[in-house]
Amino acid sequence: MNVAEIQKTTEQKMLKSVDALKADLSKIRTGRAHTGLLDHIQVDYYGSMVPLSQVSQVGLGDARTITVQPWEKKMIPVVEKAIRESDLGLNPATTGDIVRVPMPVLTEQRRKELVNVVKHEGEAAKVAIRNLRRDANHHVKELLKAKTISEDDDRRAEETVQKLTDRFVGEVDKIVADKEKEVLTV
Repeated sequence: MNVAEIQKTTEQKMLKSVDALKADLSKIRTGRAHTGLLDHIQVDYYGSMVPLSQVSQVGLGDARTITVQPWEKKMIPVVEKAIRESDLGLNPATTGDIVRVPMPVLTEQRRKELVNVVKHEGEAAKVAIRNLRRDANHHVKELLKAKTISEDDDRRAEETVQKLTDRFVGEVDKIVADKEKEVLTV
């Protein structure tokens, strides 16, 4: 592996860390309904676990309600149970052949707790990015020890990896700040 490959792989892994953070933060409720909230819910469909979106149509009833319409009528209680037992703390209600999932209003205390969760997720993403920086620098040092690259190349590679790290940490900070603002908005 040469320096360019190390930098490219590191950048890709850092990008994946940022994407994982975005995915984690999308699951945090803000009081407003969005269909992505139910993406990770699995439903028992004839003995196998499948994503909710594969057995029903998920949409928005209004700004505070998600509607789930299973393709098969006998799936309604299964879908309702899966949503109720998820870690989201939602309480679905069935109306005919549609499962309505109202978003509960968040209290000020709960909003502050969610901000702490958002900050924690952001910090975990930054730690992952810094670990990737450490690994990249370690690989570059191994190339230097093997005398495959010069000390100048080593220094340049470390500077490039540091710039990547700074860029992605800045991106994480921006994502966290945006999510905090979203959570605190009533």
